[in-house]
Amino acid sequence: MTNSTIRSDAGVLTINAIAVPASLDAPDAGPFLAIARLSNAMCRHDTGHDYFDTTPEEMLPSWQDQTDRLQIGLAAERSGEIVGVATMMLPLEDGATSLDFDLIPDPERWGEGIEDALLVAIEDEARSVGRPVVQTWTLHRPDAPGARLASPTGVGSIPADDRQTRFMLRHGYSFEQAERNSVFDLTGSFEVVERMLAGALEVAVAVDDYRVVTWTVPTPVEYKEGFAEVVSRMSTDVPTGAIEWTEEKWDAARVERRDARLLAGGHTVSVACAQHVPTGRIVAYNELVIAADHSGPTHQWGTLVMKEHRGRRLGALVKCANLLRWRELMPDSPRVSTFNAEENRHMLDINEAIGFVPASYAGAWKKVLDD
Repeated sequence: MTNSTIRSDAGVLTINAIAVPASLDAPDAGPFLAIARLSNAMCRHDTGHDYFDTTPEEMLPSWQDQTDRLQIGLAAERSGEIVGVATMMLPLEDGATSLDFDLIPDPERWGEGIEDALLVAIEDEARSVGRPVVQTWTLHRPDAPGARLASPTGVGSIPADDRQTRFMLRHGYSFEQAERNSVFDLTGSFEVVERMLAGALEVAVAVDDYRVVTWTVPTPVEYKEGFAEVVSRMSTDVPTGAIEWTEEKWDAARVERRDARLLAGGHTVSVACAQHVPTGRIVAYNELVIAADHSGPTHQWGTLVMKEHRGRRLGALVKCANLLRWRELMPDSPRVSTFNAEENRHMLDINEAIGFVPASYAGAWKKVLDD
């Protein structure tokens, strides 16, 4: 990218590329360390909770190995202090046209022009690498007062007067989808989870012969190819509104690389899958992930049932099986946090029945850049 300098009443702001350090104590690691610091500050400001806190240790392996996705970082500096960052993720599949970004100014300095300068730099970078579609997500508190901006999908909304909402609209972005962030209390009763698992397993076996298989990353050799197939369907089988998702190509080698990055970042990952016994295919999965601090929040990442196997309660099956497994693996984690599109009523029904409750919301935004 081309470095830039912006002068305003607030002072001189320079924007430079963030180098990926060899280690976190390397001489050039400062800007990379700022990504986690500022991301945590902004997420806490926008949601009112700390469930999305991250650490540089978690992040570094995925930046050092960019075989499958390209990541680019920018740092905005004023008077020797990093006052904002931006991160960009580019899928590397053939024909990909999108660039996803996170815009992360110091939340206490919003309005000083940092967010505007970073957005210009992001869009310039997207043009330079031939990605005309730029997309991002904003976070919002669940109890925000005032008017609402309805999702064009027909389900869900975000606060219309939120400063991020106004900012994205002012810069020509279209609101495409609302997502719900929900949490489950891991310190409470699991009676409902146990009952739902028993009911889901009874249906899954009766309708067609399925069984639950589980593991803790690294993925066992016998499941790598099947897991790769079901993970690849996340880019095609979930509701995304008008947000652009490039169909991802997964194989056993890509699963191995992902596992290696997660383990290097100190993550523990539990996977619960539904296997179709007659064919041996893995047709549904759920992932629970926690960082090195096992007293912190758990994140539910991918949950998917292949389209052709829906209607057999496999979503409830893998979610409940993994929650019960997780209770034994991580007894000190207080909660599970997850995201779902508001129009994904089937998965939300399962979550609500289990006991997940809303904690915050997200808005998906998209812009097609001019040449």
